[in-house]
Amino acid sequence: MKKTVVDAITNTKKKFEELDSISLFNQNKVLEAYKNNCVALRHFNGTSGYGADDIGRDTLGKVLAEIFKTEKAIVSPLIVSGTHALTLALFGILRPDDVVLSVTGEPYDTMQDVIYKNGIGSLADFGIRFDNIPLKNDRIDYESVEKYLSKNSVKMIYIQRSRGYSWRLALSIDDIEKICKFVKKIAPNCIIMCDNCYGEFVEMQEPTEVGVDICAGSFIKNIGGGIAPTGGYIAGRADLMDLVASRLTSPSIGTEVGSYAYGYRLFYQGIFLAPHIVNQALKTSVLFSEVLTNSGYDVLPKPNDKLGDIVCSVKFEDADKMIRFCQAIQSVSPVDGFVTPEPWEQPGYNEKVIMAAGCFVQGSSIELSCDGPIKAPYIAYLQGGLTLEHGILALEQVLNKIS
Repeated sequence: MKKTVVDAITNTKKKFEELDSISLFNQNKVLEAYKNNCVALRHFNGTSGYGADDIGRDTLGKVLAEIFKTEKAIVSPLIVSGTHALTLALFGILRPDDVVLSVTGEPYDTMQDVIYKNGIGSLADFGIRFDNIPLKNDRIDYESVEKYLSKNSVKMIYIQRSRGYSWRLALSIDDIEKICKFVKKIAPNCIIMCDNCYGEFVEMQEPTEVGVDICAGSFIKNIGGGIAPTGGYIAGRADLMDLVASRLTSPSIGTEVGSYAYGYRLFYQGIFLAPHIVNQALKTSVLFSEVLTNSGYDVLPKPNDKLGDIVCSVKFEDADKMIRFCQAIQSVSPVDGFVTPEPWEQPGYNEKVIMAAGCFVQGSSIELSCDGPIKAPYIAYLQGGLTLEHGILALEQVLNKIS
C-alpha cells in the first residue's frame, strides 16, 4: 500500500471512529424496526397478478416508516429510480396552479424535464409553477426565501439534500432542520419535500425526523445496501402518502395491489446491511478527500467537514484528467473492469457525461462509482464503495493514473 494512503488512514482515524458510532446507532434503529414489525421468512415470498394482501410488500413499507419515523412509507420494486420516486411524489401531491419553491437552487439534471419541458407531461404541462432560489455562498438564502414566501402562495418547499452536479457541500440534518423551522414559522401549511438520495444513514436522523413532511430516494443508492436489485421509496405523512399511492397505481386501488414475483429478501437484507455499507462508502469518501487534498486537488467535502451524503467531489480544471480519474475507477471495478468509459450524451443530461460504474447492480451508486458532466471546471463526483478495502485499491489506482 502506498505510503500516502497509509498516512491518510492514520490521519482519518478520529473521523472513522465518528462514522462507526453513527453506523452502530443506525444499525440498532434498523434492527429494532425489524423486530417490532415481526419480520419473518414469509415476508420474503413474491406474489403474482394483483398482489392483493402481499404481506412482504406491506411489511417492508412499515419497516421503512419506522426507520424514518413517518406515518407511512412505500417501498416498491416498480419504482425504477430516484428520479421516478421524486416524480411520483410531486405528481401525487401537486395540482394545477400550485407553486413549488426549491430553496436549494435548480434540482438535479434528470429532474429538469420532469419539471419544465413542455409537451411531455411535465409539471409545466399541468400548470404547476416550479421556482427556485439559488444558494448564496453555498448556503440557503433565507432572506430571499422569506421574501418569496411573503409574496406567493406556495404549496411545497423542495429541498435537494445532495449536491447533484453542483460544487457545494450536501445539506446536513442540522441544515434541513433549520430550513424546516424557518419555513413552518412563515408558512405553517406549506408541505416540505426532500430529495434524500445519497443521504440515508449518513447521520443519526433522517429528514423526516426534523420537520420534512415527505422524502424519497432510490434503492440502488444508500438504502438498498448494495444488494437490492431495483426499486425506490417514498416516506412521509399519511395524507400525503395516500396521494402518492394513488399516483403509483391508480386512485381506486393505491397500495392495495402491486405484485413482485421475485420476492423481497434482497430488499429486507439490503436495508439491514445499509448502515454498515453506508459507513464503508463514507470512509472511502473521507479517504479520497484526505489524499487528494494533500495532493493539491480542490475537493469537497474536506477531510474534516460534516458529511451530508456519500459523495466526494473532485475539481480537475482539465477534461482529460477528469476522464482519466473516472477511467481509473472503472478499471478496478469487479464487473466490467476491462471496459474504458467515454463521455456520451446520456438521456436526461444537458451535456455529455462520463460514468464509471462497474457494479453488480446496474447503475448502483452505493457501489464504488463516479461520474460528471464534461464541462468546466471538470468535476468528478465519486460515490459509494461496498468495502473500504475496495476504496483503498481504487485510490491507489487513481494516484497512478492522474499523477
